[in-house]
Amino acid sequence: MPTTDFIEIEHTRLCDCKEGLLSCIAAKDWMKNQIGVWQFNYEPRDIRDKKVHPAVFPIAMAKRVIEQFTHKGELVLDPFVGSGTTLLAAQDLDRNAVGFDLQQEYVDLANARVSTLFAKGRCKQLALCEDARNIQNRIAPGTVKLVFTSPPYANMLNRKRKNKSRRGDLRQNEQFDQIEQYSQDPRDLGTLAANDFEKAIAEIFRAMMPVFEPKAHILINITDAWMDGERVPLHINIIHAMCSAGYQFRNTIIWDRRNLVNNIGIFGWPSSYITMGTTFEYLLDFTLPPPQKTTVKIQKQKDAP
Repeated sequence: MPTTDFIEIEHTRLCDCKEGLLSCIAAKDWMKNQIGVWQFNYEPRDIRDKKVHPAVFPIAMAKRVIEQFTHKGELVLDPFVGSGTTLLAAQDLDRNAVGFDLQQEYVDLANARVSTLFAKGRCKQLALCEDARNIQNRIAPGTVKLVFTSPPYANMLNRKRKNKSRRGDLRQNEQFDQIEQYSQDPRDLGTLAANDFEKAIAEIFRAMMPVFEPKAHILINITDAWMDGERVPLHINIIHAMCSAGYQFRNTIIWDRRNLVNNIGIFGWPSSYITMGTTFEYLLDFTLPPPQKTTVKIQKQKDAP
């Protein structure tokens, strides 16, 4: 049985916002975020080299999520931290953040990106080489305000890449016929087929529930896969997993990636219509269940004889 060894990290607000507000965000930005189709650009600090990490999301996306759902000083968690993009965004925004990953090379990369030599804020960001299944033993109860994470997309990367979404000669790039999977560690979600992936997500987040503040949000970035001639709706697997773990499904945000995708191949033409999953992904927003209402039955006292 694992024993608790809580990380020393702050989670108290550093802003002057009124109690009850979800975050420090301005009304105009709140309204913009209500339009549930978001688009982002990469910046020079973003990692684009697939040899460094096979699947990254833009710093701009993590920053937008963190600004929407947290106050300065609050604690952000990324259970599958990878290259550390969530930590870097948290550092930019003066939030505390912790990330976990099974692979030491990614933990080292994430920590290097938020090195204290360059940090000027009041908050701490760090990554640990640890299984996400053990998070409840490393983070104190009731301290996390937000999860923003992009878990492995089941075993989508655990096969030779054929680049069918690329046009013509662009298919024969350095990624062609390569397996880009993070690892072959049996604990790695990237080794699991969709149904086992769903069970693992439910297990991880069910055990993790005690670490959250009452009004915490959990946002998970996921896409659907096209494998072995079939659509694999991983976003539905995530929804099933989180609801079975006891969370409430609240919002869907579409990450519109069309501005990042060039020279798309004609996939399925002219006989089989298939939407291009590379042009959009999901940000699925979950919250904790509301507290149970307790009813007190008052028994009428019998009249004395």
